[in-house]
Amino acid sequence: MGGAVMHNLALALKGKGYTVTGSDDEIFEPARSRLAAAGILPEKDGWFPEKITGDIDTVILGMHARIDNPELAKAREAGLKVMSFPEYIYDQTRDKLRIVIGGSHGKTTTTAMIMHVLKKSGIAFDYLVGSAIEGYETMVGLSESAKIAVIEGDEYLTSPIDRRPKFHLYKPHIAVINGIAWDHMNVFPTFENYCEQFAVFADSVMPGGTLAYFKPDVEAARIADNMRDDIRKIPYDVHGYFVNRTGTYAVTVSRTVKVEFFGAHNMQNLSAAREVSLAAGVTEDQFYDAIGSFTGSAKRLQQFAAAGGRVVYLDFAHAPSKVKASVDAVAEQYPGKKIVAVLELHTYSSLSAGFLPLYSGTLGSADEAFVYFNPHALSMKKLPEISAGEVAAAFGGENIRVFSDSGRLLDSLLSVSGKDVVFLLMSSGDFNSTDMQLLSEKLVTVKI
Repeated sequence: MGGAVMHNLALALKGKGYTVTGSDDEIFEPARSRLAAAGILPEKDGWFPEKITGDIDTVILGMHARIDNPELAKAREAGLKVMSFPEYIYDQTRDKLRIVIGGSHGKTTTTAMIMHVLKKSGIAFDYLVGSAIEGYETMVGLSESAKIAVIEGDEYLTSPIDRRPKFHLYKPHIAVINGIAWDHMNVFPTFENYCEQFAVFADSVMPGGTLAYFKPDVEAARIADNMRDDIRKIPYDVHGYFVNRTGTYAVTVSRTVKVEFFGAHNMQNLSAAREVSLAAGVTEDQFYDAIGSFTGSAKRLQQFAAAGGRVVYLDFAHAPSKVKASVDAVAEQYPGKKIVAVLELHTYSSLSAGFLPLYSGTLGSADEAFVYFNPHALSMKKLPEISAGEVAAAFGGENIRVFSDSGRLLDSLLSVSGKDVVFLLMSSGDFNSTDMQLLSEKLVTVKI
């Protein structure tokens, strides 16, 4: 119940009027406070089979629970309906037009863009998105009245008793493949196996449905070329744009729209959102009128602090393709400023010696690059040790400094000189429990 999306589902169902209970062996902030405020925080952390009683309609199973979880065992023995998170989302949206955004990167931002456009256009919708978004209390929204559901389609596994990727279960009417770059090597051991999951996703589109795909991506294009004939295929490219001293502008033959986000990868996300919005019934005028006020989602090139010519961005980037896209975007947006890229290797893939070479050149647009990994994370994931030298060699370039001690990393960051500096902090973790807001404020106010 304490997971990022699971606790949001619990809150959404409580808001819908359901009686909601749950369990977890560890619940961290902000989930703990949010569940407590809603009156549904478990009295104790842990698993308690006695909670599983015959008056339960549905048990919703998250990925964190192990296959031998005692509450799961009790529920299955009692013959209760046990559904994974994506199964339940599908069940709640089975009578709606389902829009599912897939891809190795850009899923959250594209989903958030579509939600923003629909909301601005006065169109009601249910949703599932992988990050906090301004204007929404939860990352999950379910209703009886909305006729559309916008779902971020994660390719990671569904549950301990269902090893299918989550996005195989949603059966979209409108689907997106926004690019494919190998990730999650702990469950998809080869690139070919990883790509196969997207082919299955594409084949899950409902008859008469639509697939929008990023045409320059070789694998996405190959999947589209081999799809069923009863699915409409819409290729898209990076949306036209330019950058000047006043900001970033999205452009078409007849329009110039100032936008609050930047980078070629976000212009790719913009194209995907446009095609989906049009397929869902939004007009071009409605789309471009709305997109100019979209400010992004949490930890996706999110500006955390700015003062005296220094700026700090926080980004969820961890896969090689996304890391490169984010660094390149910041370098393009801030010509003439010193770009300092900081990356934490936190996921199973990024900490694997066989995967590290895929990061070669990803930090090349930065003037200074800091890479951090926590040896404790390696032991927790039961991975072989890696050395700072191995990491530096994998990334390549003379601008790389590697740290395995978070204290030394933070000291080095705070000693970066210059008035015109942009810091890009990238991680799916938190740099060994670092207060990112406090660090950001220090970075823009430190006296050099």
